[in-house]
Amino acid sequence: MEYRTLPRADWQVSELSFGCMSLQGNDAENARLLHKALDHGVNYFDTADLYQNGANEETVGKALQDRREGVIIATKVGNEMRPDGSGWDWNPTKSYILKAVDKSLHRLRTDYIDLYQLHGGTIDDPIDEVIEAFEELKTSGKVRHYGISSIRPNVIRAYLDRAHILSNMMQYSLLDRRPEEEVMHLLHKQGVGVMVRGALAKGLLAGKAITGYLSYHIQAVDLLMNKVKSFSIEKIPLSKVALQWVLANPVVSTAVLGIRTEAQLDDALAYYNSPFLSEAQLRELSSVLKPNLYTNHR
Repeated sequence: MEYRTLPRADWQVSELSFGCMSLQGNDAENARLLHKALDHGVNYFDTADLYQNGANEETVGKALQDRREGVIIATKVGNEMRPDGSGWDWNPTKSYILKAVDKSLHRLRTDYIDLYQLHGGTIDDPIDEVIEAFEELKTSGKVRHYGISSIRPNVIRAYLDRAHILSNMMQYSLLDRRPEEEVMHLLHKQGVGVMVRGALAKGLLAGKAITGYLSYHIQAVDLLMNKVKSFSIEKIPLSKVALQWVLANPVVSTAVLGIRTEAQLDDALAYYNSPFLSEAQLRELSSVLKPNLYTNHR
């Protein structure tokens, strides 16, 4: 496993990290999967209080409680479940964040959260109140660092201007290059980590049936996949082509992969076992489609 530095924390985070959202087995099965990832050098595990209404944090907490040292646990806050279980509402208030963190700590079976992230957000949120809550949690020791999880340029700029965030988690792939226009440069300039989700574009870049994606129609996706497949002939798995393109960007801190099964974990861990693309091949991939741009929340 290779590692990259999160400058504002001086943490070494594994290039490939474990997105826990999809875990569905029992606690013992999940623990075996998480421990296998740890044994192979994965040290960053991403969850949220929203996933399975807290059950995801619980299964992650049970698995990692005896291997806490050297593990980076990231979770998220801001979506409050309704009492009747019918769904959730967005609640980025200070009072809710300070209440929610204790529940996450209990479920995760830990005294501190390494990275506490706002799970979304809009420019109309009480941003200063959110920052105040996170800073209090950092001072109290309940949270080591905080960040956001947002694809909205206006929200990202607001937090960069007003808060000492460690990272931003956002969607980025060969089929979603919107962050390249402005956001990635701004984050990198301030030393803020970029935690990538969606690197495989809902599986399209790993071989799922071709459909349109964001602003790209099906013909455009097919054109890109033909190029991706041309490289996979050289014994490079489709998923590795897509992941290597993402990780070739030096701004990216880690690619958070949604993992549910041992086969998916094995596929991720095999990333280093096959040839890597050349810089020229990576440029070829970049040139197939015109990068898409953000249209909202600019």
